[in-house]
Amino acid sequence: METNHIHSVQLDREQCVGCTNCIKRCPTGAIRVRDRKARIAQELCIDCGECVRICQHHAKIPVYDPLSSMDDFEYRIALPAPSLYVQFNNLDDTNIVLTALRKMGFDMVFEVGTAAEIVSEMSRHYVEEHPEMWPLISTACPSILKLIRIRFLSLIEHLLPIQPPVEIAASMARKKAMEETGLAPEKIGVFFISPCPAKVSACKDPTGVEKTDVDRVLAIRDVYVKLLPFMPQSAKEPMDLAEAGRIGIGWGVTGGEAAGLINDHYLAADGIENCIKVLSDLEDQKFSNLQFVELDACAGGCVGGVLTVENPYSAKTKMMVLRKYMPVSGWHGDLPGIGMWTEEVEYDPVDSLGGGLMENLRRMARVEELTKHFPGIDCGACGAPSCSALAEDIIKGEAKETDCIYVLWDYVKRISGVVSEIGGAASPAGKKDGPEKDR
Repeated sequence: METNHIHSVQLDREQCVGCTNCIKRCPTGAIRVRDRKARIAQELCIDCGECVRICQHHAKIPVYDPLSSMDDFEYRIALPAPSLYVQFNNLDDTNIVLTALRKMGFDMVFEVGTAAEIVSEMSRHYVEEHPEMWPLISTACPSILKLIRIRFLSLIEHLLPIQPPVEIAASMARKKAMEETGLAPEKIGVFFISPCPAKVSACKDPTGVEKTDVDRVLAIRDVYVKLLPFMPQSAKEPMDLAEAGRIGIGWGVTGGEAAGLINDHYLAADGIENCIKVLSDLEDQKFSNLQFVELDACAGGCVGGVLTVENPYSAKTKMMVLRKYMPVSGWHGDLPGIGMWTEEVEYDPVDSLGGGLMENLRRMARVEELTKHFPGIDCGACGAPSCSALAEDIIKGEAKETDCIYVLWDYVKRISGVVSEIGGAASPAGKKDGPEKDR
């Protein structure tokens, strides 16, 4: 199936050895191994980065913009994610990192954490004013948003229709830069410094809005290396640039967004498998009295993104220390009047078997029948993540039954038995029986 969505996780076929480790970790079953090479079904990929994390051969590649793209613009704005700060050891002042960004070549820095505090305020009002939509589900994690759109139809109506902090930060920063410099918008480059590939895709192909104000997306790990030489001097003479407080910075870890709502009726979970379990339970209405649900695909939250450099659990501890003496919130102005979704977000199911309703039902029945032929151990040796996935691939004409090594072995044994019988019938003893029978 073709897809028009932009994806930030791609396959390097030269590096792939067809080991099948990735197919077991992909939460949406988007990966197959055929002819000893992995393939990514774009319509199923949610850019969570699990395959990047698990691939020992570096065959799954996160795609983002290079640092050299800074040269594309006359005026450059950095939008650092809160997770950037905790990549550094012994950091006690975010101004040090922000100053280093200026020394690195950015003309302005606008913290995504500041916009996160705005989103927290907007979300607080929205949750209070729309009890009919409880529990409202955060849309800040692009992977979770994509997952809901392709797999959880009944939860679409519970999505919080507010843009993520990076989009609000980009819009506010561009407007501020235009007012201060008088430059045309195309001469101003807005650079988001991202912890994960999902946010790269979200900035290139936003949901709920027609267009984005983010021009380029850089990886935290690339910016981190570039910032290191500037950190000592920035620590000695830091500029007064920080605005985000405890609430905004806290968005970098699991539970930070929910805490910003000042609401006790929430649930926060991280790790894509845990999030899928929560979504399934939400769909089955197993929770009561919930008003808000925060889900982060990466373990620990954004600090666990595959474009970071620090261990997520160490980074989470650093975040707690860094926030300790911060003001609760650095944002004290009026809400900017932007940030709500302007485009309807619809269910985007993957019709895995194709055909009309009746044909699809017939093929589903055939899948169930085929699955019974397989051992049911979901070993992955066939190149599909499960026996049922192999059955679906067969129905779609993308695989065959003998791709299952157990079916193949049974087939080989049957053929061997037939060959043995034919061989026995053609033996000298068999030939001797013929003339005796004729007589």
